[in-house]
Amino acid sequence: MNISEQVDHLIDTRPGRALLTPAYDDPAHPIVDGLLYRSGGTTAAYLLLTDAGRVVVNTGMGYEAPHHKRLFDAVRPGPTHHIITTQAHVDHVGGVDLFREPGTVYVAQAANPACQADDARIAGLRMRTAGIWFDMLGTDARRIAEQNPGVPMRQSRPTPDLTYEQRIGLTVDGLRIELHAAVGETVDCTVVWLPEHRIALVSNLFGPLFPHFPNLNTIRGDKYRFVEPQLATNRMVRALRPEMLVTGRHDPIVGADLIEASLERLHDAVVHVHDRTLEGFNAGTDVWTLMREITLPPQLRVGQGYGKVAWAVRTLWEQYVGWFKLESTTELYPDSTPAALDELIAAAGTDAALARAEAALARGDAVVAIRIGEAVARAVPDDPRLRTVMAGAHRHLLDHGGDVSFWEHGWLRTELARWEAP
Repeated sequence: MNISEQVDHLIDTRPGRALLTPAYDDPAHPIVDGLLYRSGGTTAAYLLLTDAGRVVVNTGMGYEAPHHKRLFDAVRPGPTHHIITTQAHVDHVGGVDLFREPGTVYVAQAANPACQADDARIAGLRMRTAGIWFDMLGTDARRIAEQNPGVPMRQSRPTPDLTYEQRIGLTVDGLRIELHAAVGETVDCTVVWLPEHRIALVSNLFGPLFPHFPNLNTIRGDKYRFVEPQLATNRMVRALRPEMLVTGRHDPIVGADLIEASLERLHDAVVHVHDRTLEGFNAGTDVWTLMREITLPPQLRVGQGYGKVAWAVRTLWEQYVGWFKLESTTELYPDSTPAALDELIAAAGTDAALARAEAALARGDAVVAIRIGEAVARAVPDDPRLRTVMAGAHRHLLDHGGDVSFWEHGWLRTELARWEAP
């Protein structure tokens, strides 16, 4: 295979949402025997061995940390010289307190405290909606608790002992480490670079699936992720010329040429969408048309199991222009759509509206069917005919591409279950 075909193969063998199901190693998986070990989970934690101790990179959720610690202790129990988190999301920082011991230095990029604070501000919203995408029954948590009796499972909100702005070099008990500030899923990302080994630990810097189109905004709720700093980060990692790229999910990508080609394609795919979107805005094309029409050419194909091109187009409008789409006076005021639709349903009657929804679904316009059905649901929420068309519309979307993206699949699956419920 030529290098482009190798990138295609990488995409095809890491197809999407299935890779986001936590896979727990036991024992710790040796990435480089005697140097680097993985403990998989929501996001993998990594163990770096020094001459006589260890460095822990990412610590999982609080409930996962006892599992990670048990696995890493079996490789080398300590001392833990440093803990490094590659970003401030809860699945990276959650176990910091469990791994900390006297003398441990927790290192993070300077924006880490602000990013943790952002997460805390909307924690209630995320907890209310987390069940759409994540196991809220605590299956893994119960198993980990049973396997590690008496070990605390609290979620950390740790304060770094050492922060840095752009780059910091560390020599930790004989191991040379460079930390490079980066922007990706968050603005506080860190690339852990082992210069003597040509290994870059990037975790979820480019998203948890690689190489997949980035989420410029995730529908679970987060701040916008701006394109130009992400592109600069892509170029920075490429300039290091790593021979191994260690990600937050799945196995590392090995080979300098494959890593370069994958990152170059990802970079150019984002540039393509960014530029075509701006051209459309400036030409006067509405955002909804651009969401439908902008696609990636075959030579820039990347996965869309996490972020989606259409969602990026919509996010780019709001990043550059804001929430006002210049289409309707009603955008300037609290949303009157439900009241207006109530009036139309009252005038047309629910039977006529449902007939229109059924016809839309029959011709494959599932989104139109759902919009009509949502209006009808305000008047007759438990109507059996309504529930049938709404379930059918969500099933249609799942069957026609809606099962590829982790986020889209989670939402559609949850809505389908709601409308199918007795």
